[in-house]
Formats: sequence, C-alpha cells, structure tokens
Amino acid sequence: MKNRPFLFILATLLIDAIGIGIVFPIMPDLMARVGAASNAEGSLWAGLLMSAYAGAMFLFGPAIGSLSDAIGRKPVLLAALGLLAIDYVVMALAGSFWLLLVGRLVAGMAGSTYITATAYIADISTAEERSARFGLIGAAFGIGFVLGPALGGVAATIHLSAPFWIAAAMSAANVAFGLFVLPESLPADRRRRFGRRELNPFAQILDAFRIPNLGIPLLILFVFEFANMVYPTLWAFWTREVFAWSTAMIGMSLAAYGIMLAGVQGGLMPLLVRWLGEFRVLVIGLLAALVGMIGFGFTTTLVGLAVFIVLAALSDLAPPLLTAMSANRVDERRQGMVQGVIASLASFASVVAPLVLTFVFEFFTDDGGAYVPGAPFLLSALLILAILPFALRLGRREQTARSGT
Repeated sequence: MKNRPFLFILATLLIDAIGIGIVFPIMPDLMARVGAASNAEGSLWAGLLMSAYAGAMFLFGPAIGSLSDAIGRKPVLLAALGLLAIDYVVMALAGSFWLLLVGRLVAGMAGSTYITATAYIADISTAEERSARFGLIGAAFGIGFVLGPALGGVAATIHLSAPFWIAAAMSAANVAFGLFVLPESLPADRRRRFGRRELNPFAQILDAFRIPNLGIPLLILFVFEFANMVYPTLWAFWTREVFAWSTAMIGMSLAAYGIMLAGVQGGLMPLLVRWLGEFRVLVIGLLAALVGMIGFGFTTTLVGLAVFIVLAALSDLAPPLLTAMSANRVDERRQGMVQGVIASLASFASVVAPLVLTFVFEFFTDDGGAYVPGAPFLLSALLILAILPFALRLGRREQTARSGT
C-alpha cells in the first residue's frame, strides 16, 4: 500500500511515454500527408511542431509546477492528462499542418504531467531515495518508448491516424483511473502561496539560479537536453535518409532503444550510483553521450548504429542524476517550483534545438553542398564537450561539501 502512489505515477508516465513514442515513427509520413515535399522539408516542419510544443511548455511549465505547490499535485496532474487526451484527438483529425500546430500548443500547455509527477515523487521520497526513483521514472519512459514506437509503427499500417486514437484512449482511461486511485501527496501545511510572479517563467528561472549551488546542475541539464534533442527530432528522418528505413523499421529501432533505456535507468543506474557515487556516474553518462554522438555523426553502417545506440542509452544516466541533485538542493516547499524550472529549461532547449538541428540537417542533405547527414549529431557532441568542465566543477564542489561535513 505504501508504494501504490509511486507505482501509479510510474504507470502514468509509462502511458505518457507510450503516447509520445507512438508518434515518432510516423512523423515523416504525417508531414507528407499535410504537404511536405521532401524528407528534408518534412524534418523542418516536424522540428517546428516540436518547438511549438516546447515553447508552450516553457511558458506554462514553471507556473504549473508552482501551482501544484499551491493547490496540490493531484488536480494539476489529472487536468494535464485530460488536455493530452484532447490533443491526440486533434492530431488524429488534423488534415493540415496548422491544425497539428494548434494541437502541439495544447499539448505543451499540458506538459505538467512530467513536472507534477516528478514533484509528486519528490514529496513521497527521502533525499537518499530520489536518485533511484528518478531513475525508475526514466525506466518507465524507456518501457513506454519500447511499446510506443512499436505500437505506432504497427498501427500506422492500418491507418495513419490510428496511433493518435490509441494514445487518446489510453490518456482518457488514465484520467478516470487517477480520479479514484491517486491520493494527494502535498498536505495543506506544506503548500505555498501562488502569486503573479509565478506566471513569469523567466522570473522563476532566475529565482532558481539564485538558490545556492543550484545553478551548475541546472546549466548542465539545460545544455544536455539541448544536445540530446537530436535523437527525438531527427532519428526518423536520419535513418530514412541514411538507411532508407520504413516506418515499421524506425519504430522497431526506437523500441530497441527503449529497452536499453529501461535497463540503464531502472536496473544499471541504481547499482552504479551505489558503487561509484552520483558524480562519477554523471561523468560516465556525459562521456557516453559525447562518444555516441560523434559516432552517429560519421557512421553509415548498421554495425556502427548498433554500437552507438548503446552509448546513447548510457548517456541517459545523466538527466535523472541532475534532477535528483537539483531536488536535493531545495526544501520541500519548493519541489514543484524546481521541477517546473527544470522542465521549463528543457522546454526552452526543445524550442531552439529542433529549429537549429533540422536546419543543419536540411543544409547538409538538401541544399547542394557537402552531404553530411550526421552533422546535427556532431554539433550536439560539441555541446556535450562544452559542459564537461562544469560537470567536473560540480564534482569538486560535492567533494568539498562532503569533506567539510
């Protein structure tokens, strides 16, 4: 009974990840349906959709996190899930790019699913439990990315809109389930007032960076999320360009990645943290990201893809560790605010990254210049390289803090 709320949150995030992953394999075909003239042009349109989603989440994310600090996690979480169900219906019916864009904006407003869920986990977990539990959140997403892309690739063979109807039904069913099962995690005496300042995402981010020792993990997380956007933004288009993969094959490759992600975050990460400590495991994740992105930048073989996708999965050790490090630097009354800021920083990265990365992809595949379809991965590798010194500085601070105590 004690773990039932935690298990429900994992189930919620699993369904959310299925709904997200179910769309990835069909993006090239979906863009063609609404008028994209080529694979490269379709990648640009898809990047714009992802930026619209992230932009809405950036604007609303901190406010949603702080709102859950004021009125509780349950109502905010269920409202977000309901908006996601509506978004999937809009996308199933959309026959134009602009209607898809409206749907993505609605979904971005509902991006509080992850924000509120992570704040909920912070509420019911001790500081020592948070790294492992945030890792299990990543594992739930990993399993969702196993089921989602595979289901999307298969369902799209029936009809291109079928994956959206499946995602809408799952989200709606989860809302009904949560109404009866999910208890509130934030008691009234631990809530804080919601004011007009909470509506300003930039003010919330500045407040978070003013909290002692919180700025470096937030900066690393922001740049990592920017670089890591290369995978959801371009995987379907890059594999179609380099390997001429079908929608079903793209879905299967994403499912394979999801299996590895679940194993890394749900099984390997708790063991590594116990053996090596959070900082060393963070460095392992960042180095895996660097080598993997360089590899994808140059590989044109299936053997190379198989090797570097393992490193891509290992790189996902970094986000839950950085999230836990950030959560452990604030008191219980600010968990929603900090999780909202984390989500907002990731969203801001997701606004800019798809536009930049898809532009680079189109430039190096469709503009008559040098043909380097892996160029976006090489750009992402440079960003990872840039944050490694900050990670080392974070490690020195952790060591100094421990020796001081």
